[in-house]
Amino acid sequence: MLKFQNNNTTLIATFEDFILTVYVVIDDLYHQFAPPEVIFRRHVLDAKLSDPEIITISICGELAGIDSENAWFSFVKKNYHHLFPNLCSRSRFNRTRRALLKTTELLRQKMISVFSIPFSQYFVIDSFPLAVCKFGRARYCRSFRGYGKCLSKKETYFGYKVHVMITLEGYITTFEITPASTDDREGLKDIMDGKSGLVVLGDKGYVGESLAKEMSDQGICLMALKRSNSKTNWPKSVRQLIFQLRRRVETVFSQLSEQLHAERVLAKSFQGLCTRLANKILAYNLCLALNSIFHETCELGRIKQLIF
Repeated sequence: MLKFQNNNTTLIATFEDFILTVYVVIDDLYHQFAPPEVIFRRHVLDAKLSDPEIITISICGELAGIDSENAWFSFVKKNYHHLFPNLCSRSRFNRTRRALLKTTELLRQKMISVFSIPFSQYFVIDSFPLAVCKFGRARYCRSFRGYGKCLSKKETYFGYKVHVMITLEGYITTFEITPASTDDREGLKDIMDGKSGLVVLGDKGYVGESLAKEMSDQGICLMALKRSNSKTNWPKSVRQLIFQLRRRVETVFSQLSEQLHAERVLAKSFQGLCTRLANKILAYNLCLALNSIFHETCELGRIKQLIF
């Protein structure tokens, strides 16, 4: 497991140690970056649980792989009551967690400026489907709307699409949720809004001369794998390099899907869905940050070894 660099003192030996480590990190980030209107909001001193405690419980539940919010809250109440002796009601916990969505996302954005996470100017862009229910229940679903096609899985689904930009080391820098029918190129434009000086690697869903020119005018070099019948294809060596570097995003999506169940969000509202996904991505990035900080000998993206 993770160790201090001196005296070989074990830092994380159990999941309880991991919860304490997460709380220390989140509490520090919260008091450093959370806006004053959140920290000093009305009646905040009357709350039983602090905001860092709520965020910590949320992201640890995502890492534990427990999909049900009720089941995880009951598990914490039964097994970790000594860590959180002032647990509030479950409904109050869920309402506050959803209200902290923007703060949670802000902590994720600021994390990369605090921790020594390696990254370069090269990034990978891709998307994955986020189905909210089966086709049989789609007609009765009032909170979510939209059908889309996932070409990699060769299936049509009902829900949303998550556009993600990561570093070559696997750190998720930006993500956005759009309707399932949204074209990947439109998602790229939204993610790149206000950015420049980047080299972005994409698959065949990001081809198009007009898109490449638009990105170039913005100061972004978009290198997308072109279709086999393209008249202006990349040289073979360049195609192989793009394909090799883009493999990192498949590892990230696998971690999000298998470990954090990102494609199986049990939410009843769009805000709840966004909150669950934001907590999952913050949890994933935090594990990468801990691996990087303590120079864990395993690969940076192997977050499962960090907590089990």
